[in-house]
Amino acid sequence: MKSPLYRPVCDLLGCACPIVAAGMGGVARSELVAAVSAAGAFGFLGMVREPVARIRSEVEALRRRGIERFGVNLIPAATDRELLEAQVSACIELNVPVIGLFWDIPFALVRRLRDAGIIVACQVGTLAEARSVEHAGAHIIIAQGVEAGGHVRSECRLDELVPDIADQTTLPVLAAGGLVDGTDLVTVLALGAQGAVFGTTLIATEESFAHEHHKQRLVAAASEDTVLTDAFHINWPRGAKVRVLANSVTRGERGDPFGKMRIAIGDEGRPIYLFSTDSPLRSMTGDFEAMALYAGAGVGRVNEVQPAAAKIHAIATQAASLCASGSAQSLERPEFASPACLAHEMDDGYMGYATRDELLSAFNELLEAERAGARVTLKMTQEAPQALKSTIVGVQRDEARWCGVLTKSIQELQGAPSRKTGAFYEKAMAICDVAERLAFLNRGQGCVVRKLERLLPRVRDDALHADLAAMLKSHRDNIELVTSYSKGGANRGTP
Repeated sequence: MKSPLYRPVCDLLGCACPIVAAGMGGVARSELVAAVSAAGAFGFLGMVREPVARIRSEVEALRRRGIERFGVNLIPAATDRELLEAQVSACIELNVPVIGLFWDIPFALVRRLRDAGIIVACQVGTLAEARSVEHAGAHIIIAQGVEAGGHVRSECRLDELVPDIADQTTLPVLAAGGLVDGTDLVTVLALGAQGAVFGTTLIATEESFAHEHHKQRLVAAASEDTVLTDAFHINWPRGAKVRVLANSVTRGERGDPFGKMRIAIGDEGRPIYLFSTDSPLRSMTGDFEAMALYAGAGVGRVNEVQPAAAKIHAIATQAASLCASGSAQSLERPEFASPACLAHEMDDGYMGYATRDELLSAFNELLEAERAGARVTLKMTQEAPQALKSTIVGVQRDEARWCGVLTKSIQELQGAPSRKTGAFYEKAMAICDVAERLAFLNRGQGCVVRKLERLLPRVRDDALHADLAAMLKSHRDNIELVTSYSKGGANRGTP
């Protein structure tokens, strides 16, 4: 039985759920990727600038563990040309299933890998880049928001970038940047992504090759402790920014990052230089405080070092719970009736019930509305006064949850979930006043209520009816909640 989180990109990657471990250089080796894969997710080996012998040994280690579906992440712009050619040739020879590429991606390389039968995933930071790699022949787009840890290509927030790319390209989109838990996964699915890439939270696992110093700094950090800087630049193109935990380097206490002198601050059988892009690894010694401690903007929610399988399980379980109907049924509820049976019964319009085509049309209309609501409320959580945040966060999670329920229902009916965002989003975001936008949000919720009230009597399948009834109740409750806040806010003189 497929995971309730299943999306078509899972077939391309060969995983049960659309949770992807980022190909973090140095950190993501076979131990981490094997643990992630065994838990039903997908992992990339981080092989930037690694010698061919290490690529071979890591791939062989995975296969000895029985892992056949995995990726290798390469960074052409940060790799000597001869080494890159040797890496690519080795990956083709080894029949690596998936290659991830990032930063100034050569289109000829995309085509070469594709011609070799390799799935190509390209990480991008703009819609223009996404369109370019799609044209070059990539199979998967990874949309990286500015919230990401490590090297950051984008200047755009993830909640803005993902819908744009999902709406205006035809490839499956994975979202990356500041993602930590199941709520994040459900949110990006609601925004149009087919899955999520997790980095920082998987550094803080027992299997990652990061040094314990790095792991413990992540656990202790708050979200506001991250900074974007170009101070860590050795080994990468000049001007490339990274998101790291603030330290003596980002505070300017270690001198000019772009001076001519190179100072060794660590050792790994080779010198580790101050201002290099190397992060602390198990195999290193040195002044870890002054190294690049990569961390995404969600680091404040990374609270402990765990086995990777436990983290994957927690993400998947939380996401599945949020996608569930919200009724008393458990997550292990029976599957819907078979698509063939549903199609036969519903196409007859038996006793006035909605046909399959009518349901698909209604569900996609609702999905577009819910996706718009999820985007509006996500934006409002960043702009609203503190007293309103918990209310809006609750509404946002509900909107994202119902996107998941509707998507699953459409797939059960063998339909194609719409990738569009309803016009409600643009109209709502054109309203600057928070109180006016709240009122507009409630009108949108009311519109969904009316659609569900008209649809419910025509839904024959019991499980589907229960999902939609729970969705209706949720929207009625949220209307009442927002109305109560608005009245209270007016009394307090607060928008």
